[in-house]
Amino acid sequence: MSQFELDEAKARELEEKFDSEIRFRPLAPLGGWIVGAALVVLSIFHYWTAGFGLLPELTHRGVHLAFVLGLVFLVFPAFRMRAVATTDVVHPLGIPLWDWALFALAVVAVLHVPLIPLDDLAFRVGNPSTTDVWLGGALVLLLLEATRRTTGWPLPVIALAFIAYAIFGRSMPGIFIHPGATPPQLINHLYLTTQGIYGVPLGVVATYVFHFVLFGVFATRIGLGQLFLDCAAWVAGRYAGGPAKVSIFGSALFGMISGSSVANAVTVGSLTIPMMVRLGYKKHFAAAVESTASTGGQITPPIMGAAAFLMIEFLDLPYTTIILAAIVPAFMHFLGVFAQVHFEAKRDGLRGLTPEEMPDIKAAFARDWPTVIPLIGLIYMLFSGYTPYLAAFTGITLCFFVGLLNPKRRMKPIEIFEGLRDGAKYALAVGVASATVGIVVGVVTLTGVGFKISFIVTSSAMDFAQGVAMWLPAWIMGVKTLTLLFTLILTALVCIIMGCGIPTTATYIIMVTVAAPALGLLGVEPIVAHFFVFYYGVLADITPPVAIAAYAAAGMAGADPFKTGNTAFRLALGKALVPFVFVFSPSMLLVVKGFSWSEMVLATAGCIAGIVFLSAAFSRYFLTNTRPWERLLLAVSSLLLIAPEMWSSLAGLALVAPVVANQWRRVRIEGRAAMA
Repeated sequence: MSQFELDEAKARELEEKFDSEIRFRPLAPLGGWIVGAALVVLSIFHYWTAGFGLLPELTHRGVHLAFVLGLVFLVFPAFRMRAVATTDVVHPLGIPLWDWALFALAVVAVLHVPLIPLDDLAFRVGNPSTTDVWLGGALVLLLLEATRRTTGWPLPVIALAFIAYAIFGRSMPGIFIHPGATPPQLINHLYLTTQGIYGVPLGVVATYVFHFVLFGVFATRIGLGQLFLDCAAWVAGRYAGGPAKVSIFGSALFGMISGSSVANAVTVGSLTIPMMVRLGYKKHFAAAVESTASTGGQITPPIMGAAAFLMIEFLDLPYTTIILAAIVPAFMHFLGVFAQVHFEAKRDGLRGLTPEEMPDIKAAFARDWPTVIPLIGLIYMLFSGYTPYLAAFTGITLCFFVGLLNPKRRMKPIEIFEGLRDGAKYALAVGVASATVGIVVGVVTLTGVGFKISFIVTSSAMDFAQGVAMWLPAWIMGVKTLTLLFTLILTALVCIIMGCGIPTTATYIIMVTVAAPALGLLGVEPIVAHFFVFYYGVLADITPPVAIAAYAAAGMAGADPFKTGNTAFRLALGKALVPFVFVFSPSMLLVVKGFSWSEMVLATAGCIAGIVFLSAAFSRYFLTNTRPWERLLLAVSSLLLIAPEMWSSLAGLALVAPVVANQWRRVRIEGRAAMA
């Protein structure tokens, strides 16, 4: 039997253990059935509207949020240690009375606005009634509490800081001063308009993200995830350090049906991490490989997580454009991880999998080939110009047919019920987070703080640039280029800091709102700026001190979390450097204005060579073990090669040439010695 047999029940158990976003409270049997039925109704609502027509915008978002917010109080406990399944007077059906009360209040507060006739609502905007103010204030507090339960404190604290900024604007220092807004005025903007809670982030989750989460759940249940793992093992398992390479390929493929770093890490990692440890990899390195590869799931086409769908709305571009733009950068990420894993395995003499340890690929395809049909159908619909939610509807429908008709892996009716239930449960956290981010976006649109932050960032970057330009020859880098470089560095640092403990989607929305305008001021094309912010938001999942994906993988491996996070960041340096490359050479994204094949080839080829040489420098191995002077030249040459410019690339090749020559000579000498 193959070692890569996926235990879905175990994978779900691990996800709940290590991912706070799906850490659900235990329920009494009857309570479980009632809550499960409500979750199934939510999934059916989204499935039906995706295929047969969405409701009016505000109504659709309201129904979605009412379900999501209300169910959070039934599914997630207020405090982890107090999660009980006891049924008594205070905990009917295993849920505390106060959570039932919050559930009811959430439904009333959310549906109040969509139920107001549009003509009446138009006159209420700017002149809210007392009921509007009280229910709007209650909704803000409920969202903060629901977000705390699902994702922790960071995002609610940020939202509270923005609320305070909006109210106390007159007391703000310097450029941040503004007239301020009274609580009723702020609630009016956040509650009664589509620039706040009911804004674009909530709309994207309600019309796109939910459907793809549901598709991912059913695609995994019908066996597509297992087929991907078997294919990854067959392609990469036989080579040096086999399980680590399986982890990379498996996470890349699994990322097509899962947009969650943690879900990828625990699902694929439940198989690959123990195998890597048994093969000889250190525990922290095994966990780092899996977590780094898993973050690639959010940037791997055709399904890239919620941020990709937000780009559609923010940039007003077709989804196919976003997919095409993501191809080359995603390849660079996995190349960087693969190169370091390969060099580490060669240095330590780690073997690949034996034929007995490999899966039977013919048997795998014979059993699971029908599971590819839903993915093909989804991709076909996307590239045919249909809406993403109709494509997801097609994919989910095909999952039903395959699951019910495939004799080798047939789904039972109870499994369909569980799939609908779990799909909704997995979408709760991102649902409330998107609504809470709407508070931040609403404050930004009300106060104009985004442009103020952009001005401060660009001004600071220009000051740095002018200082450096005094010591740097103009032919190397001028003030304008240096200003852009320092702006990118500052934006990247803020993205990483903001991403500490905050879901990628929320980080992306906030940073696009407050930081992307700074890049726009410097002439960066919008799609390039959005991808830059997106990539660094994803990178936060494996960047200490709060590296969610790395810590989940470390928990599975029994490794030191901080050490795992540091190693994961090192493995992800390709992902960290590539965004700088496509800002200075936008043609790498393929779909930008002024696309040039020559620019794209130069940037891509230089990036590939640079990432490989940088990986060799960090791994202390290239063709054979490297010496200190070789590692220094490899590191310097890699940075020169990654820079998308002809002369720097030639300089990088000149620097690396003696390293390659010396490594080749030593390999031949070692080979002759071994033969002798």
